[in-house]
Amino acid sequence: MALNMRQELRMSQQLVMTPQLQQAIKLLQLSRIELQDLVRSELLENPLLDDSQEMGSGNEEPVTSVEMQDGIENQTDGGERAKAESPEKELKVDDGPKDNFDWEAYLENNAYAPTTGPGVQVQNEDMPSLEATASRPETLVEHLMWQIRLANFSEAEEEIAEYIVRSMNGAGYLRDTSVVQLARRCGYSVMRVEQVLRRIQQLDPFSIGARNLAECLWIQIDHPDEPIEDPLVRGMVCKHLGNLEKRAYPAIARDMGEPVEEVYEGAKVIMGLEPRPARAYAAEEPNYIVPDVYIQKISDEYVVTLNDDGLPKLKISGFYRGAMGTNREAKEYISERLRSAQWLIRSIQQRQRTISKVAKSILKFQRAFFEKGVEHLKPLILKDVAEDIEMHESTVSRVTTNKYVHTPQGIFELKFFFNAGISRGNGEELASEAVKTKIKALIAQEDPKRPYSDQKLVELLKEDSIDIARRTVAKYREQLGVLSSSKRRRLF
Repeated sequence: MALNMRQELRMSQQLVMTPQLQQAIKLLQLSRIELQDLVRSELLENPLLDDSQEMGSGNEEPVTSVEMQDGIENQTDGGERAKAESPEKELKVDDGPKDNFDWEAYLENNAYAPTTGPGVQVQNEDMPSLEATASRPETLVEHLMWQIRLANFSEAEEEIAEYIVRSMNGAGYLRDTSVVQLARRCGYSVMRVEQVLRRIQQLDPFSIGARNLAECLWIQIDHPDEPIEDPLVRGMVCKHLGNLEKRAYPAIARDMGEPVEEVYEGAKVIMGLEPRPARAYAAEEPNYIVPDVYIQKISDEYVVTLNDDGLPKLKISGFYRGAMGTNREAKEYISERLRSAQWLIRSIQQRQRTISKVAKSILKFQRAFFEKGVEHLKPLILKDVAEDIEMHESTVSRVTTNKYVHTPQGIFELKFFFNAGISRGNGEELASEAVKTKIKALIAQEDPKRPYSDQKLVELLKEDSIDIARRTVAKYREQLGVLSSSKRRRLF
């Protein structure tokens, strides 16, 4: 078989992910905060980008990308023309604005003010104190270490205490490690580490550093100032925490040989104790949600409006049009930065248009929700919206991720409106979120002494033409963060 070489022409289509296309896809799935961070970083890296919100202090006005491109092509006399068109103006002192401010009274009142200079701090009574300008609240570790340094701890004990404090979890328990492991890590005896731990447990918050719930409650029962001497309460903490969780009060009464009424009273005392000592320090800072789009009702129609507050309005800066001169490298660099700036601006505009399209499509499908509430939410999938706006499902998925909408019913994530359908007896379909809302409403109306079981909830929903299985009700109840009927029961 002879081997030879030949040339062939073939035409084929293939999808190429250019860097620009990757950037556009990335912008779609970014949240509002992430987009603001990206724009800030681009403003620092690309000198041709200008934020129109901050241009009031500058002398240069932004120009369009077409004008910038014309400036790049016509560089021969750009610098001289710029100088000729911007003559310098002289400003006389007497031409300044007049005011009626009483400077003598101002200077008289501030005559004894300290002189400003290096190392001199001037305190204004109208300004907040230094403590009021703290960037974050005090953490549990900082609060405990502050007490340890004030207490009569030796240098070795302070080292052990710091190991213990930093080994606690968010609830204030010492569960992830043991005293033996801490002793091996610190290089001290187990007895000495145990002694330091017991001293830490007497600090504020009280019973901090307990190894389990029983020890935490027992430390509070043995409080040096207000101890609880009731033997029933002590016995319930020692032997019946599991029954207390299940509210199995008759079983506790039989084992302890006490009337059920006395067990109720002991349970009330135990419920007054703090099971999470670090509760005051475990609260996370609130995350405020800024909606990306508003849906408001004006007259009888709903209007979709994008929220542009906080998003910089990017434009091409005109400063570099006359600053390039005839340097070839400068022209190439500015041309490259210009293309990057143009693509970023177009990508952000395309992102905003896509969010608007998706919001309008959701409004069309879920109009009953905007009128009447969550109970009237209809089943909706990504494919429905994608076909409506003639885009791919992956694009809709990216747009609805970490994007929020302000509606007359409240603020919701765009993903909230996509739910699976549950068939009703009358042939209609209901969204899963609407079923969860009905379950929550039924539980809110129940008798606390006789809460509804999952099977009872199934029967009540069936009366409303909603036929679902018991395990589905249990799954929805757990997603709502609602306990089972045995744990919701209140006997007193």
